[in-house]
Amino acid sequence: MRTKDILDLMPYTKPFLFVDKLLRVDDSGAEGIFTFDAGLDFFKGHFKGNPITPGVLLTECCAQIGLVCLGIHLLKDQQETTGVKIGMSSSQMDFLKPVLPNEKVRVVSKKIYFRFQKLKCEVRMYNSKEELVCKGTLAGMLKSDSNE
Repeated sequence: MRTKDILDLMPYTKPFLFVDKLLRVDDSGAEGIFTFDAGLDFFKGHFKGNPITPGVLLTECCAQIGLVCLGIHLLKDQQETTGVKIGMSSSQMDFLKPVLPNEKVRVVSKKIYFRFQKLKCEVRMYNSKEELVCKGTLAGMLKSDSNE
Protein backbone atom coordinates (compact mmCIF):
# COMPACT_ATOMS: atom_id res chain seq x y z
CA MET A 1 0.00 0.00 0.00
CA ARG A 2 1.39 3.41 -0.97
CA THR A 3 1.70 6.17 1.61
CA LYS A 4 -0.80 8.30 -0.33
CA ASP A 5 -3.35 5.48 -0.10
CA ILE A 6 -2.81 5.30 3.66
CA LEU A 7 -3.33 9.05 4.04
CA ASP A 8 -6.52 8.85 1.94
CA LEU A 9 -7.88 6.23 4.37
CA MET A 10 -7.17 8.32 7.47
CA PRO A 11 -10.34 9.04 9.48
CA TYR A 12 -9.31 12.71 9.94
CA THR A 13 -9.29 15.91 7.92
CA LYS A 14 -7.84 19.35 8.53
CA PRO A 15 -7.81 20.99 10.99
CA PHE A 16 -7.49 17.74 12.96
CA LEU A 17 -5.11 15.92 10.62
CA PHE A 18 -1.60 15.96 12.11
CA VAL A 19 0.25 14.24 9.27
CA ASP A 20 1.87 16.22 6.44
CA LYS A 21 3.84 13.38 4.92
CA LEU A 22 4.59 9.74 5.57
CA LEU A 23 8.24 8.90 5.09
CA ARG A 24 7.98 5.17 5.74
CA VAL A 25 5.39 2.56 6.69
CA ASP A 26 6.12 -1.16 6.91
CA ASP A 27 5.09 -4.08 9.08
CA SER A 28 7.42 -2.99 11.89
CA GLY A 29 6.57 0.70 12.19
CA ALA A 30 5.95 4.10 10.61
CA GLU A 31 7.67 7.45 10.23
CA GLY A 32 6.17 10.78 9.23
CA ILE A 33 6.37 14.53 9.62
CA PHE A 34 4.07 17.38 10.59
CA THR A 35 4.55 21.13 10.96
CA PHE A 36 2.64 22.85 13.75
CA ASP A 37 1.77 25.99 11.75
CA ALA A 38 1.65 29.21 13.78
CA GLY A 39 -1.85 29.88 12.41
CA LEU A 40 -3.40 26.91 14.24
CA ASP A 41 -6.12 28.18 16.59
CA PHE A 42 -4.83 26.59 19.79
CA PHE A 43 -1.68 28.74 19.69
CA LYS A 44 -3.88 31.82 20.36
CA GLY A 45 -4.59 30.69 23.91
CA HIS A 46 -1.89 28.21 24.93
CA PHE A 47 -0.11 30.09 26.62
CA LYS A 48 -0.68 33.88 26.58
CA GLY A 49 2.37 35.54 25.05
CA ASN A 50 4.34 32.27 24.96
CA PRO A 51 2.54 29.79 22.67
CA ILE A 52 3.51 26.13 22.77
CA THR A 53 1.82 23.01 21.42
CA PRO A 54 -0.33 21.25 24.03
CA GLY A 55 0.88 17.79 25.05
CA VAL A 56 -2.44 16.25 24.08
CA LEU A 57 -1.85 17.39 20.48
CA LEU A 58 1.72 16.05 20.50
CA THR A 59 0.21 12.75 21.62
CA GLU A 60 -2.41 12.97 18.86
CA CYS A 61 0.27 13.61 16.23
CA CYS A 62 2.22 10.59 17.49
CA ALA A 63 -0.95 8.50 17.44
CA GLN A 64 -1.97 9.51 13.93
CA ILE A 65 1.46 8.83 12.40
CA GLY A 66 2.66 6.04 14.64
CA LEU A 67 -0.52 4.11 15.37
CA VAL A 68 -3.24 4.92 12.82
CA CYS A 69 -1.05 5.02 9.68
CA LEU A 70 0.68 1.84 10.78
CA GLY A 71 -2.67 0.23 11.59
CA ILE A 72 -4.06 1.04 8.15
CA HIS A 73 -0.98 -0.56 6.62
CA LEU A 74 -1.35 -3.66 8.79
CA LEU A 75 -5.03 -3.98 7.81
CA LYS A 76 -4.13 -3.83 4.12
CA ASP A 77 -4.75 -7.52 3.55
CA GLN A 78 -8.38 -7.26 4.59
CA GLN A 79 -10.46 -7.11 1.47
CA GLU A 80 -11.73 -3.79 0.17
CA THR A 81 -10.67 -1.60 3.07
CA THR A 82 -12.40 1.74 2.62
CA GLY A 83 -11.34 3.21 5.93
CA VAL A 84 -10.47 2.42 9.47
CA LYS A 85 -12.06 3.04 12.82
CA ILE A 86 -9.79 3.36 15.81
CA GLY A 87 -10.28 3.79 19.49
CA MET A 88 -7.33 4.71 21.66
CA SER A 89 -7.11 2.21 24.49
CA SER A 90 -4.04 3.46 26.37
CA SER A 91 -1.32 6.07 26.27
CA GLN A 92 1.73 6.80 28.32
CA MET A 93 3.81 9.76 27.18
CA ASP A 94 6.82 11.62 28.55
CA PHE A 95 7.25 15.23 27.37
CA LEU A 96 10.83 16.48 27.26
CA LYS A 97 10.87 19.66 25.14
CA PRO A 98 8.27 22.18 23.98
CA VAL A 99 7.11 22.39 20.36
CA LEU A 100 6.81 25.99 19.23
CA PRO A 101 4.74 27.55 16.42
CA ASN A 102 6.03 26.67 12.91
CA GLU A 103 8.11 23.80 14.26
CA LYS A 104 8.38 20.67 12.10
CA VAL A 105 8.43 17.37 13.96
CA ARG A 106 9.23 13.82 12.92
CA VAL A 107 7.44 10.88 14.52
CA VAL A 108 8.88 7.37 14.50
CA SER A 109 6.93 4.37 15.72
CA LYS A 110 7.94 0.80 16.37
CA LYS A 111 5.31 -1.93 16.58
CA ILE A 112 5.32 -3.81 19.89
CA TYR A 113 2.47 -6.11 18.86
CA PHE A 114 -0.61 -6.35 16.67
CA ARG A 115 -3.06 -9.09 17.56
CA PHE A 116 -6.82 -9.44 17.98
CA GLN A 117 -7.12 -6.03 16.28
CA LYS A 118 -5.15 -4.31 19.06
CA LEU A 119 -2.03 -2.43 18.03
CA LYS A 120 0.56 -1.32 20.58
CA CYS A 121 3.51 0.87 19.57
CA GLU A 122 6.47 2.70 20.98
CA VAL A 123 6.53 6.27 19.63
CA ARG A 124 9.17 8.98 19.58
CA MET A 125 8.90 12.57 18.34
CA TYR A 126 11.93 14.61 17.26
CA ASN A 127 12.24 18.31 16.42
CA SER A 128 14.16 19.70 13.44
CA LYS A 129 17.38 19.63 15.52
CA GLU A 130 16.82 15.87 16.00
CA GLU A 131 16.23 16.44 19.72
CA LEU A 132 13.78 14.07 21.39
CA VAL A 133 10.59 16.03 22.13
CA CYS A 134 8.45 13.27 23.60
CA LYS A 135 8.27 9.51 23.77
CA GLY A 136 5.88 6.88 24.97
CA THR A 137 3.68 3.90 24.35
CA LEU A 138 0.32 4.07 22.59
CA ALA A 139 -2.28 1.37 21.99
CA GLY A 140 -5.56 1.24 20.16
CA MET A 141 -8.20 -1.04 18.74
CA LEU A 142 -8.46 -1.01 14.95
CA LYS A 143 -11.31 -2.08 12.74
CA SER A 144 -11.48 -1.98 8.97
CA ASP A 145 -14.73 -0.64 7.51
CA SER A 146 -14.86 -3.83 5.43
CA ASN A 147 -15.32 -5.85 8.67
CA GLU A 148 -18.66 -4.33 9.58
